[in-house]
Amino acid sequence: MPDSVWVTLVSENGPWVMLVFYLLYRDLQKDQVTRDVLNKNTEVLIEMTTMIRERLPRSGVSQ
Repeated sequence: MPDSVWVTLVSENGPWVMLVFYLLYRDLQKDQVTRDVLNKNTEVLIEMTTMIRERLPRSGVSQ
């Protein structure tokens, strides 16, 4: 976007435009944190599933 568009937006609607961009930025940060937590939880669940599968007896194999 050209600089003139930003200048016009800020000069005419200054505080509201800044508030909207700030809220959008904070929402993006929350989404990123949520995504990071979900990814970590997925990694933990995969690891737990792998450990359980390794410890379960396999059918058809005599020990």
